[in-house]
Amino acid sequence: MSSPDSPSTSHPARAAGFALIGVALVALVIGVFTLFSGGGDGDRTATGPSSQPPTSGTASESPSATPPASTEQPPASTPAPTTTTDTPPPATSAPAQSGAATPPPDGQPTVAKPPVRVYNNSTISGLAAQAADDVERSGWDVADTGNYSQGQIPTTTVYYRPGTDEEESAKALATVMQARVEARFDGIQGAHDGIIVIVTNDYKGLQSTKK
Repeated sequence: MSSPDSPSTSHPARAAGFALIGVALVALVIGVFTLFSGGGDGDRTATGPSSQPPTSGTASESPSATPPASTEQPPASTPAPTTTTDTPPPATSAPAQSGAATPPPDGQPTVAKPPVRVYNNSTISGLAAQAADDVERSGWDVADTGNYSQGQIPTTTVYYRPGTDEEESAKALATVMQARVEARFDGIQGAHDGIIVIVTNDYKGLQSTKK
């Protein structure tokens, strides 16, 4: 009686065994897949943080580059005051030039010598020409010679215009000619500029010719 029942009971047991084996294989495949997929993510996360430290290191290098730029600026400001010190020397040379112009006025030949006009008011012919020669030998220029017949001059006189440089020059010329020196009178007030010499009979010539 047991022989006919054994084939029917063994068939469902085999089916259940095959089902368990299939489930185990599927679980194994899933486990293997999960293992490999999880291992890949772990490697990527490990490489992520390791790349960050070099980035922070480069950031620390950037502030160190900034100080050298600031240290180079002070030397640039140093040559500036050096150029300002070059300005005083020209000022010292200016007074030296003004001092050089001072010596010439100290000499006696600073007296101006305006042109001289010599007129004869004597009875001696050619006396004006003679006096003109004496004037030129004394260092003055003679602009004109002639006769003065508008009146009688008492003595040989050198005339000048007051308030001009003719006065000092006329005094110097009068000393050389041994003559009197006076300001112009009304009769010759409107004559040409310069010194006027009117010689008379008492003209003695230059002082150097006096014996």
